[in-house]
Amino acid sequence: MTQPSDPREPAPGASASSGGMFENRLRKNAKRLRKWAQAQGLTAFRVYDRDVPEYPYAVDLYGDHAHVVEYPRRRALRDGTTETQREEVLAAVTSVLAIPAERIRVKTHTPQPWGRSQYGRVGQGSERFTVEEQGLKFWVNLGDYLDTGLFMDHRNTRARVRSEARGLRVLNLFAYTGAFTVYAAAGGARSTVTVDLSNTYLDWAEENLALNKLADARHVLIRADAKAWLEAQARDGSERFDLVVCDPPSFSTSKRMAGSFDVQRDHVRMLEHLRAVLAPGGVLYFSTNYLGFELKESATRGMQHVEELTPGSIPEDFQRKEIHRCWRMVAPSR
Repeated sequence: MTQPSDPREPAPGASASSGGMFENRLRKNAKRLRKWAQAQGLTAFRVYDRDVPEYPYAVDLYGDHAHVVEYPRRRALRDGTTETQREEVLAAVTSVLAIPAERIRVKTHTPQPWGRSQYGRVGQGSERFTVEEQGLKFWVNLGDYLDTGLFMDHRNTRARVRSEARGLRVLNLFAYTGAFTVYAAAGGARSTVTVDLSNTYLDWAEENLALNKLADARHVLIRADAKAWLEAQARDGSERFDLVVCDPPSFSTSKRMAGSFDVQRDHVRMLEHLRAVLAPGGVLYFSTNYLGFELKESATRGMQHVEELTPGSIPEDFQRKEIHRCWRMVAPSR
């Protein structure tokens, strides 16, 4: 990809005034957030989050690598200006963050048909490496999948789970690569159960546990449709959990699951089943990244306490505070 000869100069086709906006904001953010991240024990964090409307990008640092996601506007796609701006952005990332082009991964976020798998493979054979987060380590892969293996916007909630997990029986549903499980285990959970439909991500979760020297028989990983598994556990009633994390996709469908899952349509029934598997006084962390989500009053019926944690659940390095919504709910003690 051709870059301007001097990354500090505007890319061809960009005005001098607009050309410096992205680079200036990136430099300002990086100076502040690198110090903040070091104090927080983070080697993976966001340095630019669509701060400037004219530059719809997210830029994340993963150690000495950068992960750049483009959110192109329809007009830019029609006008054919996206590539020129992308070259400008990548030149600034290379210059300001001192990351060579071979360690930058670029993806374009385009609206997907409702129900498209969110974790599908998009590349082949990218190198995995580890990053650190608040004293723990995680495997990431910046190239092969739409997501990297670590949802950084849930960092604050993971810390809460670790602080509350000691001696508890913990359930992690729709677990992805098991970051919540690692935090719970590190916090001294008595046991954990991790449920996801993907063998790939369960293997990844097991590797994350092993990376932190936490893999043992107390931490069970189950390949299953989380929705159907939860319904079966609610009917059976033989096992209860003191702390549950449930972060379902907005929508999902698969040949391996019965029917489809729609978080808005199905959350009332799901929360009914979650209450059934909570021990007396048990805590549920429920979150969704569906921005149009509305928590129905009937969904929390029977809970002793319900508190929405957003926007406080969203870390400081995320400029856009609508990336997810998160609640903490407590079951009656008797």
